[in-house]
Order: sequence, then C-alpha cells, then structure tokens
Amino acid sequence: MENHLNIFDFDPHAKTRHFKKGEIIQRRGESSIYTFYVKQGLLRSYIIDSKAKEHIFMFAPEGWVIADVESLEFHAPTELYIDCLEDSEVVVFNRDCLFRAESTRDTIIQNAKLLYRRMGVLQRRVIMQMSSPAVDRYNYFVQTYAELTHRIPQHMIASYLGITPQALSTIRGKKIKK
Repeated sequence: MENHLNIFDFDPHAKTRHFKKGEIIQRRGESSIYTFYVKQGLLRSYIIDSKAKEHIFMFAPEGWVIADVESLEFHAPTELYIDCLEDSEVVVFNRDCLFRAESTRDTIIQNAKLLYRRMGVLQRRVIMQMSSPAVDRYNYFVQTYAELTHRIPQHMIASYLGITPQALSTIRGKKIKK
C-alpha cells in the first residue's frame, strides 16, 4: 500500500504515539473519536463474544488505517477492541482531520483513496466470509497480507478466517504438499 504519511505530517490535530506490543489502544464500550494510521508496527481490531472467544475483524500493518467506523460516524460506543501485535508507531487523529476545510484538494483526494482502498478489502473479506470455502479465504488472506503471514500468530490468522487453528494447519499443509 502506498505511504500516505504526508497526509498527517502538517496537521496539528494529528499526533504520533508509540504503543507497546500487547497494549490495548481502544476498548469495547468506549466512546471513540479516533482513527489510527500505522506508521510502523501492526495493529488488529477484534470483538470478544459472549463465550469469551476472540473474532478478529482486521489487521492494520504499516500504511493502513484502523478504527471503529460505526462508532466514529454515529457517535456510538465502540464494538471493537484495537491492540498492538508489535511495538507500533501510530498517528492518532479524529475523523475531521481527513476532510478539514483547510486541507488541499489533493490531500482530500489522497485521504479518500486511502479509505476507499481499505473499504474494498473489507468488502471483499465480508463477501468471501459469507460465500467462499476456507481455502479460498486463506488464499485471499495470503494475497492481501503477504508480508504479514510470518508476523501474525497462526491462531490469529485462523480467527480472522473464521476457522479453527487445526483447520488452518490442514489448509497450510495441503498447500505445502502441492
């Protein structure tokens, strides 16, 4: 993904923060007004169901944004936890930062492209989750997050795909044999 760091370089409302691996930067039920742009490191968003099982919604490596968009847009309590899978350097900004009146036309276009690209990945993921076998979802994960397959623990990849770690192991084993 392109480096969109320059979007935030000169906005006084965007702040660079450093977070440690394992640090939770957003909890379910909070009122969130922030979006996170990953300069370095790796974040994830997830929910915890009534049986205390984690379900990973997305990963955000360098150059990606992550947020609870529903909470931002509708001023509702957050549904998603966001935490760091690695030590991370993150630009924290509110939703208005993307479309400020003083932003240049080019900056607004660049921001929109960044968001639409991410929305496209999420849309494809939802469609695949509803209609594709696990092996196809895994192949799409590898295609989309190729550089992350060795940075993310296998049980988290399985959670993201909606399968058990054992099923993921079987899929990976069959791919290696081919």
